[in-house]
Amino acid sequence: MADTTSSSRSAASRWSSIDRVWMAAALIVLFVAIVDPYRVDDVIGFAARALAGTLPFIGFAVFAIAYLKATGAENLLARAFEGNPTRMIVMAALLGGLSPFCSCEVIPFIAALLAVGAPLGAVMAFWLASPLMDPAMFAITTGAITLEFAIAKTLAAVALGLFGGFGTQLLSRTPLFTDPLRSKPAVGGCCGVKAPFSATPVWKFWHVEERVQIFRHAGLNNGIFLLKWLTLAYVIEALMVYYMPADFIANVLGGGGIGTILLGSVVGMPAYLNGYAAAPLIGDLLDQGMAPGAAMSFMIAGGVSSIPAALAVWALVKPRVFAAYLGFALAGSVFAGVAWQLVAST
Repeated sequence: MADTTSSSRSAASRWSSIDRVWMAAALIVLFVAIVDPYRVDDVIGFAARALAGTLPFIGFAVFAIAYLKATGAENLLARAFEGNPTRMIVMAALLGGLSPFCSCEVIPFIAALLAVGAPLGAVMAFWLASPLMDPAMFAITTGAITLEFAIAKTLAAVALGLFGGFGTQLLSRTPLFTDPLRSKPAVGGCCGVKAPFSATPVWKFWHVEERVQIFRHAGLNNGIFLLKWLTLAYVIEALMVYYMPADFIANVLGGGGIGTILLGSVVGMPAYLNGYAAAPLIGDLLDQGMAPGAAMSFMIAGGVSSIPAALAVWALVKPRVFAAYLGFALAGSVFAGVAWQLVAST
């Protein structure tokens, strides 16, 4: 009996150690090999070529994130939450759209800020802008779509942060935002982040062995993270290229009407993978006829509502504030989609 229990636990441990993203990519290829064996080489070749073409952008993204973490430059973000509330919202939106935080780091960072009295408007601005863009995502989006789209998405991230931040400030005295926090949110996280208010960045980090280790660890972790998600994205993209009717996307998400843009937002919220995996998929959909505005609204709405980003908010605030977070995201994504549609069509 003991042997059976031990064997079951061992099997469960091995199962839990399997990365679900790699497994999903492998299962898709296996499925193609079973149902259409003559096409499996095309699918694998397409994904390999697409991944190879993105490698320079992956390399830059990995180096940028590792450098920022090794130097401790993230600690500079705390300064955005000091001084005049209006200035705080503007700075939080700007820095949120450029920060290299992973989703698990956002929770302790924001919890620490709320603990020292940072206004909810500035926190909301950072929350909305942060999951939409960072140095790695900018590089991947540039490679998978275009530089112009990456710049536009960055501007949209900052604009959404401003929209949500000032909206929250305007409604701060209403029942919606009264007593917004869950009881005693904890400062801590899966990344081992400390409260970001004391350390001073060390730009020449290679002189400090501990920071060199952080650089290596961050580079390796983010390199694996990007490779696995982009591999899955390109395998899915290969399926779209070889099996999706050429005019399907143009018929469903083509055109420049508000309905198409709204559909992009509504579909993007529950369907999003993450910003890294979504970029190559959106790039392919654009090639197949997806409207630029719908692509932008999909990326914005989905980025804010993706599970890691949403959990960072849900963990700290009450449901009504979380609902406001999603409401700002939906409205802002539609505005961003309309604006990009107008720009792209000129």
